[in-house]
Amino acid sequence: MLKERFSVIYSISGSRGEASKKAKDICIEQTVEFPEELITDSLIRNHIFGRVESLHKKDKNTCTARINYNVEVSGFELVQFLNLIFGNISIKPGIRLESLELSPSLLKIFKGPRFGRSGLRRLLGIKKRPLLCTAVKPLGLDSKRLAGLAYQFAIGGIDIIKDDHGITNQRFSPFEERVRLCAKAVQKANEKTGKNCIYAASINSPADEIIERARLAKGYGAGGLLISPGLVGFDTMRRIADDDTINLPILCHPGLLGTYVISKKNGISHYALFGQIARMAGADAMIFPNYGGRFSFTKEECLSIAKGAAVRMGKIKPIFPCPGGGMSLNRVEEMLRLYGREVIFLIGGGLFTHGTNLIENLSS
Repeated sequence: MLKERFSVIYSISGSRGEASKKAKDICIEQTVEFPEELITDSLIRNHIFGRVESLHKKDKNTCTARINYNVEVSGFELVQFLNLIFGNISIKPGIRLESLELSPSLLKIFKGPRFGRSGLRRLLGIKKRPLLCTAVKPLGLDSKRLAGLAYQFAIGGIDIIKDDHGITNQRFSPFEERVRLCAKAVQKANEKTGKNCIYAASINSPADEIIERARLAKGYGAGGLLISPGLVGFDTMRRIADDDTINLPILCHPGLLGTYVISKKNGISHYALFGQIARMAGADAMIFPNYGGRFSFTKEECLSIAKGAAVRMGKIKPIFPCPGGGMSLNRVEEMLRLYGREVIFLIGGGLFTHGTNLIENLSS
């Protein structure tokens, strides 16, 4: 058994005494889930149990605990890794996972994003400036009209055109028909502009269909994929990212993940979930609701996502933060000051508020 261990930082609610008791409980609950006093095997006690490295007072009602685990307990698989760091304790109040400090074996086993920031820039032929993304919407349009929008967006200078996350395989816009028409429309626009705009198809679907949809999307000419790991699973996204026959960049959507991050006392931090874990699971860009829009994320939380998307994690590539959710063209300058140039600006319905001429809106 390897003696190598990795660390997880948790915020724990309560007094120092209460937090110390909770931290010790985490060590047992997340590993053996068995009464500690009944375990006499020295190997289990010395290597399998979690260990509290440190416990510090964060504020009057919260402590920060650093707990480490043996890498062997992770099984070197993403599913068990997530179970180990936050499985049972996600059901207990007053515990929030803040960040991960991965050990060499874990950094080696998880490939992370296939493209990352530099790879996506090479694919699009854009060296320095921020990238622009939008979504074909609203839900309810037929495939032909969605493809028409995709063409106008590509002509107007958008770099990445994605399906809206709720567009899947509805009868008014069947998956294969929509992907074929939208990919063809973007290709036609690229031939006219000389640019490398890509269309990212939403492949959120039943488990027994998602791999086939990814391959169909590639075959029809899609240049990327939109995946919601909260719906289909983080390891499903990881599998698609690792598949050499698919070989497409992945935009990660936060659908169904909101309840992990909206509490200050429970769940997982924006930094860890949308930054570190999304990278481990193969996302090349992480979509999230920008502050000041129709969602509740703060400026500090959004900035923490950008930091988690770039923090050094061995050979796991940095990814693009992709703020959206109520973004508008007149906020781009403000967002550029906050995020810098390593960002994808996702502007959806906001494009339409400037008028019906989309090409003119994008050029202004």
